[in-house]
Amino acid sequence: MTKSMPPDGISVVVTVYNEVDHIVEMLDSLVVQEQPIEIVIVDSMSNDGTRRVINNYMNRYSFIKYVRRKCSRGEGRNIGVQNASNSLIAFTDGDAIAHPFWIEKMRGAFQEGYDIVAGRTIQMGLTPFEKLGRAELYFEGFEVTFPSVNLGYKKAIFQEIGGFDPKFITAEDIDLNIRAVMNGGKIKYIDDCIIYHRTRTTFTGFLEQAFWNGFGRKQLTRKHKHVWSHFKFSAILQRDQIGLWQLIRGISAIFGYAVCKLFGDDFIRHYKKVEIKHMSREVG
Repeated sequence: MTKSMPPDGISVVVTVYNEVDHIVEMLDSLVVQEQPIEIVIVDSMSNDGTRRVINNYMNRYSFIKYVRRKCSRGEGRNIGVQNASNSLIAFTDGDAIAHPFWIEKMRGAFQEGYDIVAGRTIQMGLTPFEKLGRAELYFEGFEVTFPSVNLGYKKAIFQEIGGFDPKFITAEDIDLNIRAVMNGGKIKYIDDCIIYHRTRTTFTGFLEQAFWNGFGRKQLTRKHKHVWSHFKFSAILQRDQIGLWQLIRGISAIFGYAVCKLFGDDFIRHYKKVEIKHMSREVG
């Protein structure tokens, strides 16, 4: 009788910053996933008790790794991959909850030979924000707007294309997917590979998110000048039907796009300086 090969290990890379209110639910949803896995948490210097919670879980589960370093989300994902032991990587966020069969479904797609696996992200929170879709972008026959909160990569192709570009504020996942497809990577979407993700809880947070999404889209078009020709605007309009919340989000995103166009990297540097000063006051 031929012995069946053991399943490939998957390293789950999670970036966190001040997620003490959510990280217990996130970790509880990950530690029950199909083995073998490891969980690599990259903490951007949380100061709210997140580290204490993670340490408690590390004492109970030997397959959890912890890296503490100030970084952007894209940089944190790259750091996580650098510290990952397995050849398959799954990305998610500290405020997410994984469906019990998330890793099993993702692993199955990898076993079929795909280089990138994307799952379905179900938004949780205020109803208007839950229902807002995203503007899909298709490149070489593959949708490339799948977010990194529910995304899997073979480590080899991730490293070959250089990982996430740390220059991006948002849209770093779209940029990564475009480069992967340009490199010959094949993306598989799995509808029952599910992550539950929290929406912004305030109107201000919603506007801020839309602004940075617009900012990131401009960063994207600077790097990939051909990108807009691949949008399917008719499908976007038909799905969203341009309601009030879509209109508000669109206006804020256009503002972010314009700010990036006018000020670019100078605005990012100023924003980061303000953010660091704010964090220093919080810690002090």
